[in-house]
Amino acid sequence: MSEQGKPEAQRGQSLLSVVASVFASMFGVQSSRKHQEDFRQGRISTYIVVGALATLLFILAVWGLVQLVVSAVQPA
Repeated sequence: MSEQGKPEAQRGQSLLSVVASVFASMFGVQSSRKHQEDFRQGRISTYIVVGALATLLFILAVWGLVQLVVSAVQPA
């Protein structure tokens, strides 16, 4: 059966939709409707992997910003 023939509750989410949902939830702006959709349609393993990668990217961005500021403040 094709994706179009499946009921909405059984259709999977695209990776872009999962990434957008994870970033929205990280910033606390996830809507209730989208939150419910994620629980109905999403797979937990996908959200865990995307969430872990997003967290790693956030940590690396903060670390890079701190390194940039420290190197700019140090006397030459």
